Amino acid sequence: MRKAWLLSVALAALAPAAQAQDERQTPYWASISAGEAMMRTGPGRNYPATWLYRRADLPIQVVEVYPNWRKVQDPDGTTGWMLVNLLSDTRTAIVIGDEPRPLHEEPNEGAKVRFLAEPGVVGRLSDCAADWCRLDVKGRKGYIRAAHVWGTDPGERID
Repeated sequence: MRKAWLLSVALAALAPAAQAQDERQTPYWASISAGEAMMRTGPGRNYPATWLYRRADLPIQVVEVYPNWRKVQDPDGTTGWMLVNLLSDTRTAIVIGDEPRPLHEEPNEGAKVRFLAEPGVVGRLSDCAADWCRLDVKGRKGYIRAAHVWGTDPGERID
């Protein structure tokens, strides 16, 4: 009897943490954590699949939360549902536009260009402030204009 009571108390203590995670305000940014992630038309495996993503770290925006499922929007604007365990809180971004974008040593136009990133290149975000973000593309790092990536809100600060 005492063991059952202790288990009940322990589970009750964990419930607020799980509930708080589910109550995260949408929309918010995330990324695909799996090498393959299926998007579906609804929040369940019984719903038809619409896309199979084969690109870990692809940024997505979570627009709705349902117990173990998240309604997401991809960089092309496609929306659908994914299992929460296929997603990560790791902040990533994808380079957008029609031409290669410069990544600078420092967050200003006058700084030396370290390399150019083609549209569609995905990297991990850090150190975003005002108009610039630091982007890490497989170990190559530089600062890119926030307007040149999809995966961050205008003026968002990321430490």
